[in-house]
Amino acid sequence: MKKSRYIVICLILLLVITGIVFAAEFECKGEKIEKNGSFWGYAKKLSSSEYRIEKGSYTIAFVKKQGSKWNIEDTAKNTLGRLNGNTIEKPNGYSWTSLSTAKSLCNGPDEIAAAIWVLKQHNKL
Repeated sequence: MKKSRYIVICLILLLVITGIVFAAEFECKGEKIEKNGSFWGYAKKLSSSEYRIEKGSYTIAFVKKQGSKWNIEDTAKNTLGRLNGNTIEKPNGYSWTSLSTAKSLCNGPDEIAAAIWVLKQHNKL
């Protein structure tokens, strides 16, 4: 009986620790974005095809739908990357990474997770 209780306690601890270790760094809660549980900024939906990413009160990027793709642009309208289905592409169209990689960084809508991942690669976060 004691041995099975010990095993159950160890399994619960393992699940808790694993959940903490693998939690996404960024999380979307409505339009609000949190980083490690603290307020970081916003992903403000401007229309059905456009978001503005804000860090604090400063705009740092836009996410714009063009056909079936989502373009991630800086404030100077330079394309930093794009979400094409389940693939994040570089501006030249070459595959960069998978959407699942971005989702492990940011728990939120696909286009916002992709934008946060791309912005991190460009040191714009």
